[in-house]
Amino acid sequence: MAGFEGFRPAAQHFFRDLAANNNRDWFQANKAVHEAEIRAPLAALLQALSFAFATQDVPLTADPKRSMFRINRDVRFSHDKSPYKTNAGAVMSRDGTKTSRGLIYIQPVSAESAFMAMGFYQSEPADLAALRQAMVAAPKDWTKLEARLAKAGLALGREEALQRLPKGFEAMAGSPVAEALKLRNLIVRRPLTPAQVQRTELVEEVVAFAISGLPLLRFGWEAFANAKA
Repeated sequence: MAGFEGFRPAAQHFFRDLAANNNRDWFQANKAVHEAEIRAPLAALLQALSFAFATQDVPLTADPKRSMFRINRDVRFSHDKSPYKTNAGAVMSRDGTKTSRGLIYIQPVSAESAFMAMGFYQSEPADLAALRQAMVAAPKDWTKLEARLAKAGLALGREEALQRLPKGFEAMAGSPVAEALKLRNLIVRRPLTPAQVQRTELVEEVVAFAISGLPLLRFGWEAFANAKA
């Protein structure tokens, strides 16, 4: 596999055109562009990141066959029957799979927005409870973690946050962890510009992001381990 050389402008153009022509005939006629301009560079990026993460002791890896998302949409339960996604995405996780708890998601090319994110998204109820219990058990550690993330320019997203404290945590009203307990997802993210994804230095930028956000992943992994103990 060739080394990562960045995503060429053709990748962005592909998704913009796909958004306007989201049908099988158009995609089949342009499938070669998708393979050459998106899937191949994305696979090379994952390979480069896996190597770079190993040298920086970041315990995340990727396998292009298991870590990259398919372009086909699951339309079974959606009102939108468009057959294809208009973005390319992949994960870096401890085992290289999409189902691993605590990971990095990279969406370098999209018709909408490009970004990278890491943390815990749509956790199972038991896992979300473990994360919340860990905050309550060590509130000072949690507030230090939030401050560390903030210093790196990372803030936990509040999308889908609860309006009230979750059941069982009402006594934490007014505590330093009260707002964090309302979160359904523990996610930090950073946007990516077209200029960034076109350069080989994208690898270094993802590595820097991973190192900055790794304490969040370690917090969650420890919470899950303690919940099983």
